[in-house]
Amino acid sequence: MAEKTQDAIIISDKDNVATALKNLAKGTKVLARGDILTMEVNLKDDIAFGHKFALYDILSGSDIIKYGAVIGRATQDIKKGEHAHLHNIEGARGRGDKK
Repeated sequence: MAEKTQDAIIISDKDNVATALKNLAKGTKVLARGDILTMEVNLKDDIAFGHKFALYDILSGSDIIKYGAVIGRATQDIKKGEHAHLHNIEGARGRGDKK
């Protein structure tokens, strides 16, 4: 049996989001793979190439972790498989006013 193609990358095993390696369609089960962690996730939204989606349910106010580091905070609850982007994340990188 052929191995399923990787659809998204998990950069660090600490991450709670994955990054799409191609355009991904809502309603599909995708394979997100990292060095240590591999997960299958049912997408609740269309995810464009290079965009993020939640690997786990993320509560409003919680840290968004990519590269093993905090890159922002959720401004609303983000369910596993939902698009994680500007509409539900406040970025923290490069902002001197946010610690």
